[in-house]
Amino acid sequence: MHHLFLPCCSLSVSDGYFWVGLFEFPNGNFADINLGLFGAGNGSSRNFINIQQRLRVLQSGEISNEERIMNLFSSWSALLNGPKYGEGETLMGEAQSSAVPRPPHLENCRLNVERNKRFDNYGENRSFPPWTLWRGLLGLELLKPTTSKGSEHNHLEQTAKFDGAYPPWIVGSDEDNYPLTRLVQRDLWIHQHPKYCSDPNQQFLVADWEKLSGFGMGAQFAGMSGLLAIAIKEKRILVTNYYNRADHNGCEGSFRSRWSCYFFPETSHECQTRAFELMQSAEAWENKIITTKENYTSKEIWAGRVPRVWGEPWSYLQPTTEINGTLVTHHRKMDRRWWRAQAIRYLMRFQTEYTCNLLNVARHQAFGLEAAKLVFSSLHSSSPRVGTNNSQADIERFVWSGHKPWVPRPLLSMHVRMGDKACEMKVVGFENYMELANRIRERFPNLNNIWLSTEMQQVIDKTRLYPNWNFYYTNVRREAGNISMATYEASLGRELSTNYPLVNFIMATDADFFTGALGSTWCYLIDSMRNTGGKVMAGYLSVNKDRFW
Repeated sequence: MHHLFLPCCSLSVSDGYFWVGLFEFPNGNFADINLGLFGAGNGSSRNFINIQQRLRVLQSGEISNEERIMNLFSSWSALLNGPKYGEGETLMGEAQSSAVPRPPHLENCRLNVERNKRFDNYGENRSFPPWTLWRGLLGLELLKPTTSKGSEHNHLEQTAKFDGAYPPWIVGSDEDNYPLTRLVQRDLWIHQHPKYCSDPNQQFLVADWEKLSGFGMGAQFAGMSGLLAIAIKEKRILVTNYYNRADHNGCEGSFRSRWSCYFFPETSHECQTRAFELMQSAEAWENKIITTKENYTSKEIWAGRVPRVWGEPWSYLQPTTEINGTLVTHHRKMDRRWWRAQAIRYLMRFQTEYTCNLLNVARHQAFGLEAAKLVFSSLHSSSPRVGTNNSQADIERFVWSGHKPWVPRPLLSMHVRMGDKACEMKVVGFENYMELANRIRERFPNLNNIWLSTEMQQVIDKTRLYPNWNFYYTNVRREAGNISMATYEASLGRELSTNYPLVNFIMATDADFFTGALGSTWCYLIDSMRNTGGKVMAGYLSVNKDRFW
C-alpha cells in the first residue's frame, strides 16, 4: 500500500501504528519530534533530545531497524532544535562532535556564508573576488595567497585560470542558461560593487520595496527588477531600503526590515552607508546624485525599456516553454522575461544563514526520514555501531562540500495557483496540472516525486487521488475557500507568511522538471530562476500564459 508523504510533525494513528512519512513504528516506540516549522527550537530541556542517549539506542542490538532509522532521524532533529544550535554552533560541527552520521539533506550554513562572503567582496588591496575556474573551496583554499609560496603553490596558480571566470552563483554553461547569463551576472556585480563608493561622481538610486496593500511577493520582486533596470541605464548604484516582509522578530538587529535578512545585500556596505549619508544632503538631491522610487513613474518601473548594454540577447532565447501543447517560440515581452530573470538571479545570488537554516528545517521535515533510511542502509549491517568516522578527508572538504544537499530525485516542481488569481489569469483545476505531470513522466518514467507549493487546502486534499506519486509540501495552514491572498497572509502573520513562500520558491527552483501557471508572477519568477540556474533544457509546462504575452 502506498502512503502519501506527510510532514514530520504530522502524526496519525492507523491500525495500532503511528505513521510518520513513509515509515511505520509501533505505538509508544517512536521518537518524540518537536521541530518548529521554520526555525530552531528554543533550546529548553523540553525540546532538546539527548543525542548521546539516541546514539546508545542506535548502537544497541535490542531494537528493530525501523526504530534505528527513526532514532537517527530524531538525532538530526535534535541538532536542529538543540540549544547549542540556537546559540550559534554549526549544525555539521555538532554532528561531527557527537558522532551522529552526517545528514546528507542538510547544509553547513555557517560555512556556506563564510565562503560566499569571500566571493562577494573585494580582497586585499581592492583585488577582485577569488572567482576562478576552480569551484568552491578548491579555489578559495588551495589558491589563497601564502607568505611563502613553494613550487607546488606556484604550479596551482599557473594551473587555475582567473581570466574569464564567471560568478560562482551561476551553474552550467551558456547553453544551459539564458543567453549571456554568466557575462551579465558578472557585469551586474561589478556595477553594484564599485571599488570606491565615495567617488563624488558616483550616483545612487535608493528604493523601498513595494509595500502597497495587495502587492504580493512576486510583484515586489518584479518591481525591484524594474528599478535595477533604471539604475543600470542611469549608471546609478541601486540601494534597497525598507523591506516590509522582513519586518518581524525573525530578522534581528540590522537585518530587520532589510532584504539582507534573507539574501546577501544588493551592494556593498560602503555604498549603502554612502547613499544614506547623501540622502541627508540637500545638494545631493538638487544635483540628482540621489534619486528614489518616487522620481520615476509606474510605467517606467513596471514596463520600462530594459537595459541594452548587452545588445538584444532575448532575440535568440531557446524555446523551452510549452503552453497548451505548443512550444512558445516568441511573444511580445521576450525582453522583459530575459531581464527579470537576470535581475532576480542577481538579487538572490547568495542566501543568508537565516535563509539557509529555514531550508534545512524544511528539507528535514520533507525528506529527513528518507535520508535516514538511506544513511542507515549504507552502513555495514554487521557493524554494531551506526555512527561513522566523521573526520573529513581533503576530497570531502574541498570537492564534495560543493554538492547540493540531498533531495529525492528526479523532482518535479508544481506550483498551483487558484483562488483570487482568477482576476488575473485563466484558472484551472488541479487535474490539469497533474495531466502535465503525467506527460513528463511518459518521457521520464523514473519521475515519481513532486514538490507541491500552493496556498489552497483543496489542492493538498486532492493529492490523495494520485497514490502513484510522492507529494512533498510545507506543513502550514492553507486557504479554505476563495479569500484574498492579503487576508490569508494576514492570518498567518508577517514572519510565517514571508518565510514559507520563500522556502517554497527556493525549493521549487531546485527541481529537475517544472509545471505551473505562467499567468502567475510567482510561477513566472520560478521559471526565471530555472532559466538562469542551468536548467533551460528541463523545460516548463504551463496551464496558461502571462496576460501580457
